[in-house]
Amino acid sequence: MRLLIAALVAVGVATAAEAETLTVGAYPANPPWQVKQEDGSFVGFEVDLVNAIAEKLGMEVEYQDLGFQALFAATSSGRIDMAISSITITDERLQNQDFTQGYYDADLALGVRADSGVTSLADLDGQAVGVLSSSTGERWAQANQEEYGFGPIRGYTAYQQLLLDVQAGRIAAAVSDVTGLIFAFEQMPALTVGERIETGDRYGIMLRKDSELTERVNQAISELKEDGTLAAIYETHFGSPPDEGTSTVTVLDLPRAD
Repeated sequence: MRLLIAALVAVGVATAAEAETLTVGAYPANPPWQVKQEDGSFVGFEVDLVNAIAEKLGMEVEYQDLGFQALFAATSSGRIDMAISSITITDERLQNQDFTQGYYDADLALGVRADSGVTSLADLDGQAVGVLSSSTGERWAQANQEEYGFGPIRGYTAYQQLLLDVQAGRIAAAVSDVTGLIFAFEQMPALTVGERIETGDRYGIMLRKDSELTERVNQAISELKEDGTLAAIYETHFGSPPDEGTSTVTVLDLPRAD
């Protein structure tokens, strides 16, 4: 009997310890949102946000290095509690995943070679365009291919390879998050940001559908907006305070599928 009680207590302790750890999947090469350093640690805007959320919840954080597409399966299967990686909240994704309220207003843009002569969408008639697979850049490019006359749309699983193919001239442009492009091009001066594409999109943290953590994480984000922590994180990474009325400082409703 004592052995049985000891075993049950041990299981209870282990379960409690697991409950105190927030397992977060992240695509590791996505500045300024998250970057994996040589020592294996993660840094970036969304990393700071998650760490602040975990502090509000009294939890530890464990990060997992995952490809962007793998994040969706990992949350659905319960392999991770939630995912970050500048993931846009869309109605399609809300059918199968939970999202917190948005915390960043996101636009897309063209990433192009500075000497290519391509600066706008009008220059891409018949030209090959690259996107990160499963991203909103891919969704936008596919939806607007006929209007702008894009040539083939090529999907990439690695952001770096997408940009290297633009640099090498294998594709005319990349359609991706404007902020990520700006940061990446600080290290790739041959590339530049062309036309900005306004979308009205917002980034949120993705969780398993009907996750018991969704409401708690969302409430923590509301508190971080209200107490100024999220605005401070924004200013740390972007060098200026967020504009009034943006999702970085405005408490929003939890997004629901239509």
